[in-house]
Amino acid sequence: MARAENFKYQRQKRLDSFRMFSLFFCTNETSRIETQNKIVKIVHSTTFKFEMNLARNTKVIFESIFKYKRKLKFVYETNIRRKCVERNQRDNLKVLFFGTDKFSVPSLKALVGEYRLNGSVSQLGLVTSFKSSSNPVRKYAGAENLNCFDWPVSTEICKMYDLGVVVSFGHLIPESIIASFPYGMINVHASLLPRWRGAAPIIYALMNGDTKTGVTIMRILPKHFDIGQVIYNCVTVILAQKEILISNECLMPELHETLSNEGASLLVDCLHNIESKIVNAREQDLHLVTYAPKVTAALAQVNWNSSAVQVYNLYRALYSFKPLTTHWNSLLVRIVEMILSTTDATNDKPPGTVEYVKLNKCLKVTCGNGSSVRVMKLGLEGKKVMTAAEFYNGFLNKFPEKCYFS
Repeated sequence: MARAENFKYQRQKRLDSFRMFSLFFCTNETSRIETQNKIVKIVHSTTFKFEMNLARNTKVIFESIFKYKRKLKFVYETNIRRKCVERNQRDNLKVLFFGTDKFSVPSLKALVGEYRLNGSVSQLGLVTSFKSSSNPVRKYAGAENLNCFDWPVSTEICKMYDLGVVVSFGHLIPESIIASFPYGMINVHASLLPRWRGAAPIIYALMNGDTKTGVTIMRILPKHFDIGQVIYNCVTVILAQKEILISNECLMPELHETLSNEGASLLVDCLHNIESKIVNAREQDLHLVTYAPKVTAALAQVNWNSSAVQVYNLYRALYSFKPLTTHWNSLLVRIVEMILSTTDATNDKPPGTVEYVKLNKCLKVTCGNGSSVRVMKLGLEGKKVMTAAEFYNGFLNKFPEKCYFS
């Protein structure tokens, strides 16, 4: 009985394969070799499930199936379906863009450029949230008269488009939305995945002292972000691709702008070759995964036992986003401006010790291993931002026994 069931299953699988392949590739003008190559290529990238006539070019199809049966993958997906072939390699797509913040804007501008210049985009729509005027995506969409939809969006609207593009959207996208696009959805992520999955890849790259980073365009899988197949990485490998270096003095806003612009450029390149990018997508190496979770206020609290480089990297990572915080005389201190000096000699003072250096007009704060950073500007709880000299004259000099941050 089990043998009979298995035979029926194998027979049905071959018939399904026949139905799929003969629709797309078996015409009288197509040579056998071309047919076989196309079969292997399309099955490795995606599969399609629908009914059709079994009587077309039987000999060529079955020879192809049996010859390549060990290579074929019969995996039915919802990400890319029949419309991929119906497009017939046209250079235009109907794109629905999902974004909410400043990082999203360059990618949206690039898509608008493709749309206006009759490039790879034939129709462009936008999904965003946060109706406030501070939403830069909504503001730009209004200026360009783009077709804008509020989140959550319906699947009926999504079915009007070929591809969903997500750039710093901030919402978990349901499987029903992802499945409604013939090409699925792709995401522009500000790291070289699988390093720094999550909501704050730029911050964690700087905080951990990374010397290089990049942007990744990946397919979105249902119920998960940043775990799809990588389509395109911006990193120097054998081809003439760019590597985005991080200098020792680079602050978060500078890196944010660089990556957002690079992501926009890579997105357009990916859209020009969307079929081949998806066909050649590769799996992420799970052994190399690191995480960049959402930033909380606790991350900004300085641990003076850390080295000076680590403290300064934290400052670079959170610059303009959250000020570093510490305490002096039980009062909260916000560190507004800090520099790392390579000329300061090490000392044996306890971490957190503060001394005013008149020559440099700064507060020298001892860190772990006797290293130190220089604080130029800071804000005391309930007070406006002040220079190091103002803090010394108004507070530190009056309480010499309190010459430390904690």
